[in-house]
Amino acid sequence: MSIASSSLLTRPRVRSAWGDMLFYRVTQGFALLTLLLLSGIIVSLLWGALPAIRHFGAPFLWHAEWNPPMERFGALIPIYGTLVTSAIALIIAIPVSFGIAFFLTELAPGWLKKPLGIAVELLAGIPSIVYGMWGLLVFVPIFSEYFQPMLTKTLGTLPVIGALFSGPPIGIGILSAGIVLAIMIIPFIASVMRDVFEITPAILKESSYALGSTRWEVVWNIVLPYTRVGVVGGIMLGLGRALGETMAVTFLIGNINSFQGFSLLLPGNSIASALANEFTEASSELYTSALIELGLILFLITFIVLSLSKLLLMQLAKSGGTRT
Repeated sequence: MSIASSSLLTRPRVRSAWGDMLFYRVTQGFALLTLLLLSGIIVSLLWGALPAIRHFGAPFLWHAEWNPPMERFGALIPIYGTLVTSAIALIIAIPVSFGIAFFLTELAPGWLKKPLGIAVELLAGIPSIVYGMWGLLVFVPIFSEYFQPMLTKTLGTLPVIGALFSGPPIGIGILSAGIVLAIMIIPFIASVMRDVFEITPAILKESSYALGSTRWEVVWNIVLPYTRVGVVGGIMLGLGRALGETMAVTFLIGNINSFQGFSLLLPGNSIASALANEFTEASSELYTSALIELGLILFLITFIVLSLSKLLLMQLAKSGGTRT
């Protein structure tokens, strides 16, 4: 081979090496940009919340008083509302989402599977303010007239959990906000569950059917263990949506910054709804700083939840979850 021909062969290799290096640097820059944006958000929240942190200290987390004219602020009510509404949403959404995914992958006929799957995905695209308006104008009147009195007469009479279902049937409240949140996050969790259920190798399910297993036994003993990492990831995706939801909760939770009891039927407040309602009305530096500290607390709650879910996923991967 002549020297000229060998030089022609090396030129594409040099270009390919430069192209690979350029692609690597560009993608690395995008990744670092994400870290810089995250760091900027944290720094800006800390800087804005610094006056409130210095003034109130750690008791800000467990004080329930929220009195803007007297500049006395506590985050207990918004934190309680955020956590409880998200927990209600998950308690409702997880079994419903599992049922939807189970039906779509194992039971639905071919003519229904695709339209129903598209309908579930379309629900995820509805704006949250539409859910809030629907909840306030349609769901709340029906819920207060028919379901809340029934809950009070049945569950409200029980000795332990009865306090959670006592109170007047006014419609808006923590339970209403949690139910609408569940409706909002069901499409996200159900879509992820359906997708991970479908990647289970057919040979595993067919082998279980050949041994005499029922559909439920196949899903419970074969599909769920194989896809548990993806299932947990979908649940965490829904939880992240529920923790940060603003408009729907603002319409339905009642937006009251006073503790009236542990009843789920009573109005309350959440961090996101407090920020949406009061940020433009903050008339002092301390008031604004207290609201920014609420945003910082919401950020930390979300970070802790996602970190714990990541640790759980890593633990599942070590015990065999890497099959997905």
